[in-house]
Amino acid sequence: MSRCLWLLMVIALGQAVAALGQPFHLPTPNPAIFESGKEADYFTPTVGRTWPSGTFGCVRSGGRQMHEGLDIKCVQRDARGEPIDPVSAAADGTIVYINAKSGLSNYGKYIVMQHEIDQLAVYTLYAHLRKIADNLRVGQTKKTGEIIATMGRTSNTSQGISRERAHLHFEICLLANLGYSAWLNKNDSGRRNDHGKWNGQNLLGIDPWNLFLSQRKAQAGRQAFQLREFIRRQPVLCRVLVRFPDFQWANRHPVLVESPSSPKAIAGYEVSLDSNGVPVRCVPRDAAAFSDNEPVKLLDVDAEIYRKAACRKLVFKKGQRWQLTAKGLGHLALLTNQ
Repeated sequence: MSRCLWLLMVIALGQAVAALGQPFHLPTPNPAIFESGKEADYFTPTVGRTWPSGTFGCVRSGGRQMHEGLDIKCVQRDARGEPIDPVSAAADGTIVYINAKSGLSNYGKYIVMQHEIDQLAVYTLYAHLRKIADNLRVGQTKKTGEIIATMGRTSNTSQGISRERAHLHFEICLLANLGYSAWLNKNDSGRRNDHGKWNGQNLLGIDPWNLFLSQRKAQAGRQAFQLREFIRRQPVLCRVLVRFPDFQWANRHPVLVESPSSPKAIAGYEVSLDSNGVPVRCVPRDAAAFSDNEPVKLLDVDAEIYRKAACRKLVFKKGQRWQLTAKGLGHLALLTNQ
């Protein structure tokens, strides 16, 4: 199939999908994610591992390390075996960041796009790129399926990415903190940050594979896929009280906030975190919920979710009692801008 024909098909598919309220499409020509038993044709594993290590979640280092995206396998190569798969916008949106210097990030050359979907600002990230599309610039709007880059294997890691493992690292994220640069300078001024708020540490990933499959299921049933409901349905690792009435996450994501159960003034929020630390639901609480005056309080932990996906190390169990780890407290400080 020619590159032009593929692009026309992608745009047509994107328009059909959009008509059903399905906002995302695959960012490369590889369709194997939707073919049962073909997972090994879609996901690029880490060295010496099988395809699940290229998926989202606690899939690295024997389950001890989080992988916040999908590593999508190359299907087109040039005469030297280098990848030439076109990388396209996964949804209508705006280019908000371009890192054209591979040495500045583990992501290598990467692009971040912002999308407004279901009243949510959501971001897609495209990493390890070989080439950024000519004349691509921050502020440009792109339609679903428009080419923004070429797949590659750029990175600043010491081991690099072999030609055989060339892939697109693709993420769907929510932004943790709009003022990330100032927050980092306040809390860890010695840490280098070349990417401002578009640092990967400030982008909280949700599972693209699960999202694509959920979207496809909705499409098969002629139903509109709702991103906000997809996020709100994610399994909850823990619930936490945060005593910050001006909780910036809740202010930026009102569709993930449940209506207050009381007309009293809001003193803070009960926050439900998934296993990657994404606040999938927030419930406003009045002062009565904060009688002990703790700024942050762990309410409960789902032990089964923790068993399946503990690699973010947000909580731990000491004896019979669950506690927030230093990483968990730091994560909440990021979310609350403290």
